[in-house]
Amino acid sequence: MIDISTLQTISIAIASAGVFAAAIYYIIQIKHQTKLRQTDLIIRLYSFTGSKDFLEALDKVKDREIGSVDDYKERYGSLVEINQLLQVFAELGMLLKRKLIDIDLIDDLIGQRTVLAAYEKLDPLNEAYRKEQGIESDSFDYLYNEMKRYQRN
Repeated sequence: MIDISTLQTISIAIASAGVFAAAIYYIIQIKHQTKLRQTDLIIRLYSFTGSKDFLEALDKVKDREIGSVDDYKERYGSLVEINQLLQVFAELGMLLKRKLIDIDLIDDLIGQRTVLAAYEKLDPLNEAYRKEQGIESDSFDYLYNEMKRYQRN
C-alpha cells in the first residue's frame, strides 16, 4: 500500500514536470515569435527598399550634383528624393544602433557600397541639416561609421 508521503512526493513530481514542460513550451513560443517578428521586419524593409519610389530616388540623387540646399532646390526643384533617402538611411541606422537589425542584414538588403556612396553623396546636405538642428551626429552617421568598420572586417 502507498503511504501518504509517497503519494505527496509523486504529486509534487508530476506538478513539477508540468511546470517544467510549460516553461519549455513558453521558451519555444518566444523564440518562434521572435523569428516571426524578424521575418516581418525583413519583408517590410525589403519591400520598401525595393520599391519603385525608393529606387527612383536613389537613381536620381546618384546622378545629380549636390552642393548646398539652395543650389539643389534651384537645379532640381525640391528635396523630396533627398529627404526620402535620408529618412530611410536614418531609420536603418536607428534600427542598427538599437540592435533591432544586424549589419549583415543591411548589407544584404541594400548593399554596403550603396550605403557608403549615399552617405558620401548626401553628407553636405545632411551636415547642413545637423548644424541647423544643433545635432552633432545622427543615425545615418552611425550607419555609415558601422558600415565603414564592417568593410574592414
